[in-house]
Amino acid sequence: MAETPALPEPPDLTETVFKALEDKASLPTGSMIVLGMLAGAFIGLGGMFATIALSGGDELSFGAGQVLAGLVFTLGLVLVLIAGAELFTGNTLMAGPVAAGRVSMGKALKALAIVYFANFAGALLLAGVIFAAGVHEGGDGAVGLSALELGTSKTGRDFLPTLASGVIANMLVCLAVWMAFGGHTVTEKIMAMILPIAAFVAAGLEHSVANMYLLPYAYLVQGTISSAAGTMSFADMAGNLIPATIGNMIGGSIIALAYGWVYPVRQRKGDQPG
Repeated sequence: MAETPALPEPPDLTETVFKALEDKASLPTGSMIVLGMLAGAFIGLGGMFATIALSGGDELSFGAGQVLAGLVFTLGLVLVLIAGAELFTGNTLMAGPVAAGRVSMGKALKALAIVYFANFAGALLLAGVIFAAGVHEGGDGAVGLSALELGTSKTGRDFLPTLASGVIANMLVCLAVWMAFGGHTVTEKIMAMILPIAAFVAAGLEHSVANMYLLPYAYLVQGTISSAAGTMSFADMAGNLIPATIGNMIGGSIIALAYGWVYPVRQRKGDQPG
């Protein structure tokens, strides 16, 4: 029987992640767009699953319901990392290779911008398809009510709390991505993702790409049900996505810069940033 490979030490894992990020920054634009749209849809599928989990009403306590939603939301990142896709929040780790001189700032920002808007397009398309499929009608409308309550709770926050929530959310997401790179099997990679992702969802933290699905879906649903949860506008959605995105960028950069500083990875011979 073949011996199971040892898990990489933190310095080796840092090199593995940075090399992967260099490769991501160098993808052709067309590939970034297609893979970015897939990632937006994949994360949206996790959001759909979590919304259904939260529609159980009084059958689950608040904490149990939030944890369950977090566990099933993990589907989104599992699809991104195992099937393969480009996710804006995970790619904010590019701050590490940029600081190490392995990727130029311009190249990283271009890649992040392309993937961000591709994620948005994929999430919007999925929201429309899921709405057309009538998923919100499940549980005699309980799924739609859950989606609307979740959306209005997110748009009801002020700028600073949303930004801070985005920082913590993407620290957890990027740690999940970071640890998954250390796995040698699909099972190891999935196990590395579960707890960080479940934690950020259970705490109700702000993930910009997840919100690219959750908020438009809630906007579509609000016209089909009458609820005391309130209503949402495009301005409300922008008021969430802007600070959540900024916070996510800060959170991802913290993880990448911290490990890049503790375990410095020198620019490889023959490589040129840019």
